[in-house]
Amino acid sequence: QVQLVESGGGLVQAGGSLRLSCAASGRTFSNLVMGWFRQAPGKEREFVADIRWSGGSTYYVDYGDSVKGRFTISRDNAKNTVYLQMNSLKPEDTAVYYCAARTIVTMTYGYWGQGTQVTVSS
Repeated sequence: QVQLVESGGGLVQAGGSLRLSCAASGRTFSNLVMGWFRQAPGKEREFVADIRWSGGSTYYVDYGDSVKGRFTISRDNAKNTVYLQMNSLKPEDTAVYYCAARTIVTMTYGYWGQGTQVTVSS
């Protein structure tokens, strides 16, 4: 089992920044692929970003098209934490943001946090 706890959400004006954190416990963190997803009211859940550690200083990251160039995902394996730095926020970024985890061999995210609300005002 993996437990995930997000933090860092809040209210910000358009053009501002927020950093989300997700603390993981329960399994060897460095072996997990960590992802961020979001869901706005009335919309389907959307992939935001994910990150995999490949050893040493090598990380593989991927981003959803709507956040490329504005959001940055990172992880600190020593702290069992993944981050999402969100810059140049737009009102359409308003959503509940979820941290998720999966193993490298499992393509489906099986572990989810409770979510943290991000609201961007215009």
